[in-house]
Amino acid sequence: MAENATGKIGSFCWAELGTSDLKGAKEFYHALFSWSVVDVPMGEDSVYTIFQTEGKDVGAAYARGADQKGIPPAWLLYVAVESADQSAEKVRKLHGTILAPPFDVMEIGRMAPAQDPTGAHFALWQAKRAPNAASGPGTLCWADLNTPDPGKARAFYEGLFGWTLTTGEKSKDDYLHIRNGEDFIGGVPSEHDPKAPAHWMPYFLTTDCAASVAQGKALGAQVYFGPTQIDNVGHMAVLADPQGAVFALFGEPK
Repeated sequence: MAENATGKIGSFCWAELGTSDLKGAKEFYHALFSWSVVDVPMGEDSVYTIFQTEGKDVGAAYARGADQKGIPPAWLLYVAVESADQSAEKVRKLHGTILAPPFDVMEIGRMAPAQDPTGAHFALWQAKRAPNAASGPGTLCWADLNTPDPGKARAFYEGLFGWTLTTGEKSKDDYLHIRNGEDFIGGVPSEHDPKAPAHWMPYFLTTDCAASVAQGKALGAQVYFGPTQIDNVGHMAVLADPQGAVFALFGEPK
């Protein structure tokens, strides 16, 4: 699995949590990953929380507002692009949906939230300055697209980002590996829970997957899967934080 690509075009560059309880989420992820918390004021009674490790950025979180009432807590993944405007137009041509026109985020970058043709949300990110991205334990290292239509998703993302989605040479199932250039950055499982909407799921790196699962459970997380070993790859598990946002843990083989 690739470590987080710091702004490489076509790679995941940011993970953002929209939650129903920002205080509770900050406490949970700080305890689980030792993330430090930097609150950036965003207007009256509103903050944008930056998660950091060793002074470098890991991701962010914010409390969903009244206009997002009913939307469950979830992680949103950003993909680095050269031009948010041009990529947004390409999303439309490939039958995806741009949920809001591209807009500037202060002097940091330009973005547009989007939805693929199968229903999964993601965001386009055009950086205006070099990222202050962290690497190592506690950082984004992989992402899975859970979708009811892998074929449609494959055509969309290959056309949009130039990704290559293929099964592994020694794979025993139809899991699609996502490659951006020479970097493997994620995958598309062949099986999808029909009760779950299409979504991207982030994986965060951990030095000990089993220990992190136990700690997450003690902190109020729900364990959906694992920890389990993936032959010649490592250990993984899928959890939901106390507010319900789903994420995965990945531990490299020891």
